[in-house]
Amino acid sequence: MQRQEILHVAAALILGGASWFVVNLDPIWQIAWFVPGLIFVLALKSDGWTSRGLVAIAALVGAASNYRYFLSVMPMWPALMVLLLQTLMWMAVYGVARRIVQTYQSAWTVLALPIVAVAMDTLLAHLAPDGNWGSLAYTQADVLPVAQLASVFGVGGVLFLLMLGNSTVALGLVYGKRLPGAAPMYIAVLAILSLALGFGWWRLASAPGGNAHGAPVSFGMASVDDFVRSPRSDNSRDVWSQYQSQVQELAGSGARIVLLPEKISVLEKPDAEARKTWLSQLARDNKVWLVAGLGVIDNGEKRNEAWWFAPDGKLVTRYQKHFLAPPEREFLPGHEYPVNDIGGVRYGISICKDMHFSRFGREFAERHARVMLVLAWDFGRDADMAANMTRMRGIESGYLVVRSAREGLLSITDAYGRVLALDRSASLPGATLFATVDVAAQLPTIYTRIGDSLGWACVVAAFVLLFAAHWRVRRERIIAELMVPGEESGEKQGH
Repeated sequence: MQRQEILHVAAALILGGASWFVVNLDPIWQIAWFVPGLIFVLALKSDGWTSRGLVAIAALVGAASNYRYFLSVMPMWPALMVLLLQTLMWMAVYGVARRIVQTYQSAWTVLALPIVAVAMDTLLAHLAPDGNWGSLAYTQADVLPVAQLASVFGVGGVLFLLMLGNSTVALGLVYGKRLPGAAPMYIAVLAILSLALGFGWWRLASAPGGNAHGAPVSFGMASVDDFVRSPRSDNSRDVWSQYQSQVQELAGSGARIVLLPEKISVLEKPDAEARKTWLSQLARDNKVWLVAGLGVIDNGEKRNEAWWFAPDGKLVTRYQKHFLAPPEREFLPGHEYPVNDIGGVRYGISICKDMHFSRFGREFAERHARVMLVLAWDFGRDADMAANMTRMRGIESGYLVVRSAREGLLSITDAYGRVLALDRSASLPGATLFATVDVAAQLPTIYTRIGDSLGWACVVAAFVLLFAAHWRVRRERIIAELMVPGEESGEKQGH
């Protein structure tokens, strides 16, 4: 191996180590703005399979940051397969973008990397069972001026902006001013970044201060991390007794709506009916709207459900989870988007992973929900990531998100992604969170109207650019091959 190749491999390992802190469950948002760009530099400065190999090394090292987490939700071989697929995904993104840049050698190709990255993200969001989980867009959830772009183009817009910055870094380091139109391109990118940040700051500045300008609603969230494995065990008695005490405490504090977490227990139908009666009585005794999550086994069919009880004990909604996490793929998915009006405020309901999908959150925006009640069961390590993905749905669709999770966070976030209340769940005796917030009207967003239009435009553009680049290279090769015989013939005639 030559010295230059050794240096490139070392660089790939170093950048993979840096990307470890970009793609993991607790990302450092600042380095997401340049580490992918530096990996793109490696791809651009290397040839063919060397380029692919270097990207594979960097991508695999970065993706390995989540290997222990994958093992907590799936067996070893599927976990290894996920790492391989993530590596291949980044090889495809960088490979296609590299092909476009090197074919055209023009300043406009700064758009290649963001277009291809958003195209891949959009396809995953709509076709993969886990959606675009792990999208680099979610690394910016805490950067509220950047995150506001989701209200216009969804997470695809945030990812486009992020990868545009990375692409500019890469082209600047590899080509500098040598690309035709380089100077105007750098100025244009700076203007786009400035406009996007300006929009974000303007949107936040125009937001009501604190919780102002809305109907005050008192929410209570209760969570016990312990899973009830048997309906007749001491554990079952302790957990349900604790939930009873928590609901009473929250109701006594003035909570009008009380939210318990996802799948507190998985019960056969007779036990589930008995627990439904018990929860109905709990709602009636405390005069609260009560939402609780349970798994139900009915004639061998499993459903992950959320039961929503009115203050008179009536079961007003029985919601079934749409998108199922790897450990529960044997459960049947639901398909409905129920809403309820309470005191002039329209509420939607969902369970955990459902809110990882932008198109799901948009369905409730189209039904004019002002609040989303989310029951969740996280896996400890992914608590912040899961909460951030859910928070982005509120920005996209303009509503308040109230989320109660086991092994995760209890939180309330508004339509701008601001955290209004926050606590962490715990094992017995559990944790509670009480907060009174002013629920504003649903905030209209462009994303609610246009959905993933940017993402699908990038899908089309990526395929068109890839085909055009491939055809251009092929045409130039054919012309070059045809020119050679002509030149030889000319030389012979000259003699």
